[in-house]
Amino acid sequence: MTTSSSSSKQTPPERNALVRMIDVHKSFGDLVVLDGLELELRRGETTVIIGESGSGKSVILNHIVRLLRPDRGEVHYDGVRIDNLSERKLAGIRSRFGFLFQLSALFDSLTVGDNVAFPIRQHTKLSRAKVAEVVSRKLTMVGLDGIQSKRPAELSGGQKKRVALARAIALDPELILYDEPTTGLDPPRADVINELIIKLKRELGVTSVVVTHDMASANKVADRVLMLYGGKFIFDGTPKSMAASDDPRVRQFIEGRATDEDMASLRGDGHVPIGGNRQ
Repeated sequence: MTTSSSSSKQTPPERNALVRMIDVHKSFGDLVVLDGLELELRRGETTVIIGESGSGKSVILNHIVRLLRPDRGEVHYDGVRIDNLSERKLAGIRSRFGFLFQLSALFDSLTVGDNVAFPIRQHTKLSRAKVAEVVSRKLTMVGLDGIQSKRPAELSGGQKKRVALARAIALDPELILYDEPTTGLDPPRADVINELIIKLKRELGVTSVVVTHDMASANKVADRVLMLYGGKFIFDGTPKSMAASDDPRVRQFIEGRATDEDMASLRGDGHVPIGGNRQ
């Protein structure tokens, strides 16, 4: 796949694609977020999606796990169209996903062990002893075995992310979706998460999608980087080719420079309020 400008009718699907989004449109009121988006996620790769705040990166993840449906277009997982499936039929497919939410989304009333065990108890009939075994194994993978009795309030931000990641891999998913996995962490703690993303790909062979603003993270974990702009992907390539891109929109984002609109608003001669969303 190249960029979203190529039609799915013109480009045959990749045989190795685990996820396909075909001509996906999504609007919220008058706000167009996805505008004919095309996406193929290849098995075993880590794909990083970058783009401005409000550009629709998390909306893409929510379509993949079917928390949202497209206004128009199709979403396929492992050859099965899922955007039109019933909740009953979708349940089995969702058990093949792991989702690391931006704010970890741990259950404050449950212990760490019970948080990690939650999807196991929901989707399997394992005995209590077997569940405890799996929980210990998953916490060991993220370097936190032994804290099963603690509550989320007793954990640091980095520990919460790692517990949430242990929960995300509890059912041995084929696909892990990471929504801003390093947000709110200092650089050393953020790099622990980056190392875990790489470790899980290596040890579990998972396919991963990472939504992030963190360019250090993107450069470290990505096999492939996509940049979302105006509801479509305007860049699709390796971190190395992204660094060499001469597209001014890509360069401005990866260099962290303010846009002309932002500068105009700061000078008081523009019409975009500070903090306003742009497409």
